[in-house]
Amino acid sequence: MGGKRVLITGGAGFIGSHLADELLANGYKVRILDNLSEQVHGSGNIRPCYLNREAELIVADVRDPGAVRDALEGIEAVCHLAASVGVGQSMYEIGRYTSVNSLGTAILLEALLEHPVERLVAASSMSIYGEGLYINSIGKYHEKAERALEDLKAGIWEPRDASGETLTPVHTPEGKAPALSSIYALSKYDQERMCMMVGRAYGIPAAALRFFNVYGTRQALSNPYTGVLTIFASRLLNNNPPLIYEDGNQMRDFVNVYDAARACRLALETPAASGQVFNIGSGRPISINDAAGRMASVLGKGIGPEITGKYRVGDIRHCFADVTLAKKVLGYVPMVQFEDGLLEFASWLQNQAANDRAAQANTELVRRGLMV
Repeated sequence: MGGKRVLITGGAGFIGSHLADELLANGYKVRILDNLSEQVHGSGNIRPCYLNREAELIVADVRDPGAVRDALEGIEAVCHLAASVGVGQSMYEIGRYTSVNSLGTAILLEALLEHPVERLVAASSMSIYGEGLYINSIGKYHEKAERALEDLKAGIWEPRDASGETLTPVHTPEGKAPALSSIYALSKYDQERMCMMVGRAYGIPAAALRFFNVYGTRQALSNPYTGVLTIFASRLLNNNPPLIYEDGNQMRDFVNVYDAARACRLALETPAASGQVFNIGSGRPISINDAAGRMASVLGKGIGPEITGKYRVGDIRHCFADVTLAKKVLGYVPMVQFEDGLLEFASWLQNQAANDRAAQANTELVRRGLMV
């Protein structure tokens, strides 16, 4: 695919801008369609200073059929990253999340019927799994490990089976059935399924990447619905303690944005990826408490987290990736160790301004009854 013209929807954002760098460095030509959302980019519709100068930018909404058709002119492959992102916010901005994520994808796909491409890669999310995969003491797997509200109110955070036994989390493979616990998760599943379904029907080779917790430079520091490490960093840079829900022992899979961008390129370049979905993570579980402590350490802040003991509707306990399929088919191997990625992230953060809006976001969730 080297030398081909690729359209990245949402390409001025966090992952998209790194993908633009990755593609340009490997001989591709890049066009970006992005509405420069104020929540992510601030006001003014100004081209981000970090965006590669060699990337063509069209400032328009993915829900604008005419703009999408124009953006597809001369394009040979598409990476569809455009989306509203945020589990908590999606539970009360239901119309916007459904419109941007589901309708926006539908409009892109309709345009592709008139302008088919050689490859379509869609950004999906680990959020579609809900809880990750669990196992009990006799080796029985549990795909549905939803926690009872009564347990959450009592501070019993770990999922249990019907007998009351606490379950143990294991790496989650792509074969785990979806358990959609937020509007955001539902809309990402819509995006994934629509791209795969239409691709199959119209002969457009399509693949979907289920990103786990992507972190790194260029993530919006003033967006309280972005990645957890960035929210922690924003709090710490303002000398506020990171806010941690439940007890902080919940585990996540943090994958560096460079690895996420490389995975997108590999999916574009690998014919065998067509028709498949892939977990893109590090495969390494890290607790939220540990992540907060490490973030404070690399920023030189002696500020411990505030453990709220609260539960947000839509949150899950544990989920970390089984990346076996991505390794086998795409040749994807996570290259950036968490410790090294945090050091680079911290170096970048030193020159950034962060407007800490986490408390404001929490107040909104409480007001709407979305925090227990």
